[in-house]
Amino acid sequence: MNFVNRHITDPGDTARIAAQPLRSRRHKWPVRYDSIEHVALGIDIATIFVAGALSTWLYQVQDNGGNSGNAFSLTLVSSACFVSLLKSRGLYRPTELLVVRNQIRAICMAWTLLLLLIWAASGFKLHIEYSPVLVFAVCGLALLIAQRGAVKVLLAKGLSGRKFANTNIVLISDQPLSKNAGLSETLATQGFCVKGRFSLPPIGSGPALRRRISAHVIDYIRSVELNAVVLEAAPERWSELRAFVADLRVVPFPIMFVPVGTASEWARHPLRSLGSAVCAELQPGPLTAVERAGKRIIDLVGAGLALMILAPGLAAAAVAIKLDSAGPVFFRQKRCGFNGQIFSIRKFRTMHVLEDGPVIIQATPIDPRVTRVGKWLRRTSFDELPQLLNVLDGSMSLVGPRPHALPHDGQFDKLVRNYAFRRRVKPGLSGWAQIHGCRGPTPTADMIERRVQYDLWYIDNWSLRLDLAILIRTPIEILRGRNAC
Repeated sequence: MNFVNRHITDPGDTARIAAQPLRSRRHKWPVRYDSIEHVALGIDIATIFVAGALSTWLYQVQDNGGNSGNAFSLTLVSSACFVSLLKSRGLYRPTELLVVRNQIRAICMAWTLLLLLIWAASGFKLHIEYSPVLVFAVCGLALLIAQRGAVKVLLAKGLSGRKFANTNIVLISDQPLSKNAGLSETLATQGFCVKGRFSLPPIGSGPALRRRISAHVIDYIRSVELNAVVLEAAPERWSELRAFVADLRVVPFPIMFVPVGTASEWARHPLRSLGSAVCAELQPGPLTAVERAGKRIIDLVGAGLALMILAPGLAAAAVAIKLDSAGPVFFRQKRCGFNGQIFSIRKFRTMHVLEDGPVIIQATPIDPRVTRVGKWLRRTSFDELPQLLNVLDGSMSLVGPRPHALPHDGQFDKLVRNYAFRRRVKPGLSGWAQIHGCRGPTPTADMIERRVQYDLWYIDNWSLRLDLAILIRTPIEILRGRNAC
């Protein structure tokens, strides 16, 4: 950005304005960058109403009639709940709207949760005669996803072409002009027009100089068309900045603070309320409340259906184990789960021994402890299926890092850096590491480190689509039989 510097007469020569020539208003959109969040929210509401109207029309075309009042009520409730869910997660911010993948994932989860809530509110009585609801669900999801792609394209075009309507600001900074040129350029791409720039007085310069500079700032602000005042400074000098801001209260414009320096890192984190206090969320949880709810629904539905479908095979395996060798059908062992909590994992017994103590020897490809039936069960991973009960009781998930026996867990924790990060999510019946061949024993540090790398990638990149992809690829990996023993 090109600035024309002009100095204001001041004894300390510390107040300087860099006035920017006015840019042409041609080809500017009638939308400001700071209004994008409200515009996107309104577009979502309009999209859901379009989906409602379209579903009602499609149903009436079939000569089925239809209650327009009920359709309007459904659309109104759906739009209010949907935008509230996304708004609470900050997904209407411009920076979030540019990440289409995250937007689609959030839309799918929020829309699915919303429809499940509507189904539950109806007393689980929605049947085929309520087909407008099904049409509304499909149309709404399709239109919302398509609309997000269009919003991303328009937003990117607006930023690259500087299309957003001007928001005139005055920048007051304690940084040299060369250092905050990057901030000025970034603001310019977002439609912010820096009308003037002032330098703050040096640290410890005294109240007299501060008042003279603030007076110059106020005089300039009153002489130009302005929308906001931006104060850029190090948080360490906040006691002086507070007095300077108090002087500027006579101007009827919002004053925004941009922290700089190492102490400003906390400001990059989202703010949360902690009782009556305001705090910065330094580390967010791996999954939000909506994502946890969606994942839990998949776990309950998937595990329940799997148990019903596989019931004959599970019963046959239980009989075969009992006839093959002495001992119980099931084997329980302590494992470390979410947040380091200990739980008992369920498996079909595949060995003559039931090891669950301070010393546990990992199975090997040719292990005399494995029974005849156990070899087949381990080869096909059929021995792991009783863990569907762990999924139902909430100690495990269908997809997640595989849990290890407690002695091995403590050993791996010392060998591999960040191993404990795996406990940020529930352990799983299958996982990202398993579909990449990381199954069976881990006799070397390299093998366990490779497995941990896959697990941490899964945690950092979790999505509903990723879980479904892992569930689909798991049977294929079992048929391949890599590293199973």
